[in-house]
Amino acid sequence: MILFDDEYFMRRALVMAETAAEAGEVPVGAIAVKDGEIIARAGNQVELLKDATAHAEILVITQAEAALGDWRLDKVDIYVTKEPCAMCAGAMVNAHVRRLVYGMADPRSGAAGSALDITGFKGMLWNVEVKAGVLESECRALMQQFFRKIRKAKSP
Repeated sequence: MILFDDEYFMRRALVMAETAAEAGEVPVGAIAVKDGEIIARAGNQVELLKDATAHAEILVITQAEAALGDWRLDKVDIYVTKEPCAMCAGAMVNAHVRRLVYGMADPRSGAAGSALDITGFKGMLWNVEVKAGVLESECRALMQQFFRKIRKAKSP
């Protein structure tokens, strides 16, 4: 078995984020990894599905649970290009995700230690180990490029 590092897997999540951006979605990508193998991958699909809960993290959790045949993801690491929101961080806690690795922090609404710390809140029945800042500049650049394009399209 070939062992890959966090940057390798974050690059795979970036591919999903780029695919989401090409579809007009906010460019967030996520992958789920168990025993060094990718078992699920997703990008945001909020606009496509007309579903406010269709964040990359929620979709990848659902896919990983289906792949494993269990809701418990205690041997699964999730890589996501942007720090999860409260909904997604809560879903990771509820699914017992072992580890979250994210790229860019979200100081306004990130819930894995920036604005909130749902993943590490001591009152929860499960805590998710968190590693932040993996390929942060690449993740940030993709997000900034997307929103520059949106603003440019809206300007007269």
